[in-house]
Amino acid sequence: RPAEAIDDPGATLSSPTETFPITPNDLIQRAKEVLGPDVGVGTKDGGECLADDFEFCAAVVGPLPKDEYLGALGSFKLEDSFDITMNLFGFNVDPMQSNRVWFFQRQTAKHVKDFAGVEASGKELVLPPQVFHLDFNEDGKVKEFGFYTADRRQGNTGGLGGAFGYFYGVGRNLGFPEAMPYKPSFRFRMLQKVGGLIRRIQNRKKKEQ
Repeated sequence: RPAEAIDDPGATLSSPTETFPITPNDLIQRAKEVLGPDVGVGTKDGGECLADDFEFCAAVVGPLPKDEYLGALGSFKLEDSFDITMNLFGFNVDPMQSNRVWFFQRQTAKHVKDFAGVEASGKELVLPPQVFHLDFNEDGKVKEFGFYTADRRQGNTGGLGGAFGYFYGVGRNLGFPEAMPYKPSFRFRMLQKVGGLIRRIQNRKKKEQ
């Protein structure tokens, strides 16, 4: 299939027998409604937009069912402590999964009130670019919500997105590896060193030939 067809929100690379009753354009519009301030992916409408079998699943958190997801987000109360700008863009329907909407986020947040025992500093947090997805059922309710860091080298939160980025950004150490910047394991570091040594030996032999 030509590459340009993938840029068409109505294109599909999946089985021709697969159909979804909500059109791609309407599905994108529904995603934007769900993300809006009156809904907040279930956090502002009491979970009304979420399907009964909803799950939240991110890179290291989840899957969480509906009640656990709402309880977890309700406990953080990020909006009470930060002036948050979402900066969402790049909405598109997955050409191989016609009920999924993908989009990106370049979130920034100013620390304006105390958070997790840390006094308001006025610091501007810049989270790394993140890619999100929303899966819908045929009734337009959210079946799955998740996100992943797209580029851990950007921003000032140690490459961490979501709530972990906020904790790290204000200097609050949660004490477990998943909430800390990525660090290669000892075995992986040793593997890289051995690989580098082998390449140097091979290059030296080539020069001697």
